[in-house]
Amino acid sequence: MLLEYATPLTFIALGAIFAYSFYAVLIAGQLSLGQAGFASVAAFSAAALAPSGNDVGEVPALLIAVAIGMTLGALAAVVLGLPTMHLRGVFLAIATLGFAEAVRVVLLNSEWTGGAQGLAVPRILTVGMAWIALAVVAYWFWRMGRSRYGRALEAIREDELAARSMGIDVGRHRLAAFVTAGAVAGLYGVLFAYYVRLIAPGDFDFAAAVEGLVTAVVGGSTMFLGPLLGSGFQTMIPELQRAVGVEAGWIRPFLASLLLLVVILFLPGGLASLLPRRTRLPAASGDGNGAGDGNRPSHLAARRHPAAGETVVTLVGLGKEYGGVHAVRDVDLEVRSGEVVGLIGPNGAGKTTLVNMISGLVPPSSGRATVLGVPVGRTPVHKVAAAGVSRTFQHSKLFNRLSALENVLVGAHLVSRPTFLRRLLWLPSARRDEQAALEQAARCLHRVGLADAAGTRASALSYGDQRRLEIARALASEPSLLILDEPAAGMNHVEASTLSALIRSLAADGLTILFIEHNVGMVLETCTRVVVLNFGEVIASGTPQDIASDPAVIEAYLGTEDDEPVTGSVAEGTLADPTGGSAEVMAADSVANVRPGAADTLEPPDTTPRNAS
Repeated sequence: MLLEYATPLTFIALGAIFAYSFYAVLIAGQLSLGQAGFASVAAFSAAALAPSGNDVGEVPALLIAVAIGMTLGALAAVVLGLPTMHLRGVFLAIATLGFAEAVRVVLLNSEWTGGAQGLAVPRILTVGMAWIALAVVAYWFWRMGRSRYGRALEAIREDELAARSMGIDVGRHRLAAFVTAGAVAGLYGVLFAYYVRLIAPGDFDFAAAVEGLVTAVVGGSTMFLGPLLGSGFQTMIPELQRAVGVEAGWIRPFLASLLLLVVILFLPGGLASLLPRRTRLPAASGDGNGAGDGNRPSHLAARRHPAAGETVVTLVGLGKEYGGVHAVRDVDLEVRSGEVVGLIGPNGAGKTTLVNMISGLVPPSSGRATVLGVPVGRTPVHKVAAAGVSRTFQHSKLFNRLSALENVLVGAHLVSRPTFLRRLLWLPSARRDEQAALEQAARCLHRVGLADAAGTRASALSYGDQRRLEIARALASEPSLLILDEPAAGMNHVEASTLSALIRSLAADGLTILFIEHNVGMVLETCTRVVVLNFGEVIASGTPQDIASDPAVIEAYLGTEDDEPVTGSVAEGTLADPTGGSAEVMAADSVANVRPGAADTLEPPDTTPRNAS
């Protein structure tokens, strides 16, 4: 009975292995069609270079061929990946498809491959060997998905810019995923060759690449069981055809195309999305205290923090132009350790542009900026983050398909120790380090009041909870400088008051905080120093009391007619003046009582680049 199904079972295993080569890059948000090229290079090279089974035995011969094929597949991926890693989406797909077609044409016109007639290869692979190989590949991706490395790939897929800001080297991780895809495709090519007995360049054409991609997408490109489910479905269609007496060859591609359409419309996560996704929670989350309270897990990587009063940020003549328009002009600013500095000003004043330059997202056009000893502008974003800078964004950049806990685990990337290779070997040290990362994430969620939402998807949280989750994620890396871009935007008075208390408690722990906020009452209540921008220039800097009574600030920003001092409370939501009138606290995306024309500054409201490199 088993022999009757040996062939379909073998092809299920082979198809799943090939689909895993696509899964390897899809999980990082890459679309590649070059895997057929990697597989063909591996298959023909191994068949030509590996010793005969008669000389060394069949199993050793197959193992040597696998080693040759996976090595050459990985090397081919490096050769293709290095010049193409800056490409995204359809452009990467076209470039990799071109590589695969070029390889096919070369093999087709080479004498040593047999050309169109192909190359004879002895059948060594058995159904048991195929499933052992599949089990090893599936185990690799299972352990990868639950490691620091796997979380980094998922973060890159969800939001590349946010991933960079968490300290993830996007280029290196993408290349590593590409090399993994090359090695797995090489494994498939060798196993396929040693099973079908005769391989030809046409076995690795465009149609084969598309079938592998469809298998991965239909099965599920975000869960490690997806390629196996997709391959089972794709392989069993012709078997079911024969079982019911239908031999029309067009049915298989028709049903595969129909299923792909159904999955895209109704199951974006593939068949595997029907399976429950469980978020691993820490066995112990400590007492919930925040970063810097002295109760951090001992297995986290050490971070150096500046001493009290040490300079954290130094800006000298910093400026940024967009097409001749000055978004920021000649800003001089120094922030010392332990300060809470608020940036206020009308919409379009240059606040977000300024913090984007400080965090390394936008290069300055002029001047000099040094943050924690790192010259920003010439330093990649992930290295600025590694120096100790963490931030939230004006428009939330959470990883929506990940749970709240997984989001914060990504934030802990810089303090988590690499665990993937040790997890493959099931070493106790890997489990300890992973537990430490889980406890760190749980502490940060508790700090912002989201401990009960650890297993909830980020996309399912309320807007206010999403803003708090972004802060928890930023805290997880134990930064020396925390940048908050309009953290209270969209919050009601109670939520804003709670956030203000959180910021003050973080500052009490010694954290340096720089934040933009339109809620003036919250700024005056929370900050130790306030900097006011208008038309890209600093017009005032001082204590909250000095700023509240500064005539230039009142004229440019607060807009009271009598230039009277203003005071207020974040809980009240208004700024009261001694004359008995009041000025509404500014909402996140509006300007109230500003100097006429101030809101029309030509700076783009959100200068965060969409594809920073």
